[in-house]
Amino acid sequence: MDIIELKEKVKNGYVITRDEAIEVYNSDYNKLTEAADELREYFCGNNFDVCTIINAKSGRCSENCKFCAQSAHYNTNIKEYDLLDEETIVNDAIDKYSRGITRYSMVASGKGLTPKDIDKVCSITRKIYEKAPEIKVCISGGIISEESFEKLKDAGIKRVHNNLETSRKFFPEICTTHTYDQKIETIKAAQKAGMEICSGGLIGLGEDFEDRIDMALELRKLKVHSVPVNLLNPIKNTPLENNKPLSMEEVNRTCATFRFILPKALIRLAGGRALMEDFGTPALKSGANAAISGVLLTTKGISIEDDMERFKELKYNVKAV
Repeated sequence: MDIIELKEKVKNGYVITRDEAIEVYNSDYNKLTEAADELREYFCGNNFDVCTIINAKSGRCSENCKFCAQSAHYNTNIKEYDLLDEETIVNDAIDKYSRGITRYSMVASGKGLTPKDIDKVCSITRKIYEKAPEIKVCISGGIISEESFEKLKDAGIKRVHNNLETSRKFFPEICTTHTYDQKIETIKAAQKAGMEICSGGLIGLGEDFEDRIDMALELRKLKVHSVPVNLLNPIKNTPLENNKPLSMEEVNRTCATFRFILPKALIRLAGGRALMEDFGTPALKSGANAAISGVLLTTKGISIEDDMERFKELKYNVKAV
């Protein structure tokens, strides 16, 4: 397979197969990353989507995801609290907006938001829009019903985050308290309610590169536009605490292959970016074109101001896409 030829076919609308994606991943490294960057520019220009998050509800999660510090199954000594009060979240959103970030997501631990949580999130969202109508508010709240998504949409929530995490085949190795199909049903419920989807996964869980490809193919089938790529940051006292973080080459190969599979998507560097070389800059030259900036959930984030300078140096046009 000639990767340059395949790149041109993708430009003309060709949809690559699983076998071709495997060949892409294993192709010459420099040719792969350069081709992916060219596809990024061709389909997305230099537009770059930056979002930020708040750990709106922390810990005591009933699910047993092996990578997660917030699971009640593991003793990770994190802060635990219910959904933060309205004033705290609204002020945080406005602060982030004043520093140049126009997409803001509330992230809540747990299997799913309660009806009371949904009502509170709706109220908070309306308050945010009263103070800064230009912000695009998103939610990450686990397994939620279509009816609740409709309420959230009416309040102004633009996008729903729900990671597939990995491939269908590998998922049972990572979590057994909910299923892959429950995640997909949640994504489809949000889509039926008219919401955009942000869904990707973690790399470095112990999966192989074909699992990453299978996840990307599932996301393509679901027509997901925003695709977070998280690099596992091993957390002490979780089952994956001894996993070795992936090399930057593997991260870049993954992002580049995702660009071939999802040529128009926002490939978003997310958790674990602080572990990457130059905070992920090589991946931003290998097909990635979005990022999460600022404080993360339970692991180290990256300064918004430093990030904005970095994206500017890369000649990206930062905006909410």
